Amino acid sequence: MKYNGEITKLNIGDNNTIREYVTINPGTAQGGGVTKIGNKNLLMIGAHIAHDCIIEDNCIIVNGVQIAGHSIISEFAIIGGGTLIHQFTRIGCHSMISGGSIVRKDVPPYCKAGKEPLAYKGVNSIGLKRRNFTQDQINQIQNMYRILYLEGKNISQALKKISEEITKTNEREILV
Repeated sequence: MKYNGEITKLNIGDNNTIREYVTINPGTAQGGGVTKIGNKNLLMIGAHIAHDCIIEDNCIIVNGVQIAGHSIISEFAIIGGGTLIHQFTRIGCHSMISGGSIVRKDVPPYCKAGKEPLAYKGVNSIGLKRRNFTQDQINQIQNMYRILYLEGKNISQALKKISEEITKTNEREILV
């Protein structure tokens, strides 16, 4: 509906596996004109990636996943089969979304999420271990999520506490 004949692009990186019946729309001028697929992704049967999406590196998009326009899927995210992702949604790095979920809001990095309504189900510790995160790194991520979700603080208060009390690491900077 947005396309008016302007030049648009679809950039697909290296070493991707794109299976049967996957559809990927090029960008629109209103969205910057580019849909980007990074490197080493697995896009399984029947997945759809709409216009102006960004799929970073090493993601797994399982059968029948539908990703609406302007969404960002960060590195090492796994999206379970049949999941629907609303437009302008961001899926954090190293996260995992269970199959059949409806994603209407952003999913933070390093966590598991799923179902309808979407709920966060803890840290994706198994996925992090598989990607060689140390137990100390995983513990730090779990501590940050305890502050964010279990201490009854609003987001501003929780982020302030994390910044003050949690050692500065790459994981902390990504989460904050």
